[in-house]
Amino acid sequence: MYFSTNLKLLRKRRGKTQDDLANALGMKRPTLGGYENNVAQPGIDELMKFSAYFRIAIDTLIKVDLSKLTGNQLYQLENGQDVYISGKTIRILATTVTPGNEENIELVPEKAKAGYTNGFSDPEYISELPVFRLPFLSDSKKYRTFQLNGDSMLPIPDKSWVTGEFVQDWNNILSGDAYIILTMNEGIVFKIADNHIREDGFMTLYSLNTIYEPFKVHVHDIREVWSFVHYISSEIPDPVIPKDQLYRTVANLKQDMETLKNKMEMRG
Repeated sequence: MYFSTNLKLLRKRRGKTQDDLANALGMKRPTLGGYENNVAQPGIDELMKFSAYFRIAIDTLIKVDLSKLTGNQLYQLENGQDVYISGKTIRILATTVTPGNEENIELVPEKAKAGYTNGFSDPEYISELPVFRLPFLSDSKKYRTFQLNGDSMLPIPDKSWVTGEFVQDWNNILSGDAYIILTMNEGIVFKIADNHIREDGFMTLYSLNTIYEPFKVHVHDIREVWSFVHYISSEIPDPVIPKDQLYRTVANLKQDMETLKNKMEMRG
């Protein structure tokens, strides 16, 4: 755990005194001093304050010895290139390959989703997933297929198999595009993304089915992102009725109702 030494290092690089930083974060100077001297440990609320102030992920503040980084690495870190946030450089993906060293596409069926949330980074767990290959996809990219559950992305049917391409740098997530996202709180979700990671550290996720409300997911809650490539389904999506045909259908229904009403009155 490197939080105390990292905190002192980052504060000094900003040219701030303990009083300066404590005032900026709304805490007492002795409390801050206790964190830097490793005689007290911050709670999650305090960690989030430090993370937001320095624009560095909590994982980095705790797990990475910043004193071992080069000046250029620290500069990149302080300018939004945190590997835990951007997904760059050290985000290692557990994967499987064929005997010819070609990337497989692993299948994550509905029944495996709960296990995937905990085992996504475990090579042994990933090696137990079913695999296949699609010849029309690029050999130079990594793909994984997840089974859809529910109707939140209609007209894509429930139980469809949705394939995604692994996204290394989360800053490259395009607002308005669809992504499969592994989160620690929501599990695996398939949504349309509105990306605010670079500015505010979160994404807003939308369903195609508008009865579902959008929700925000913080970057600290995200573990993997896969860009939508295609889906496979045994069902044909419901047709979209053209507006003029819809009008004719409603008019015919009204006429049928009127005819039925007249017949009932005549019999009465």
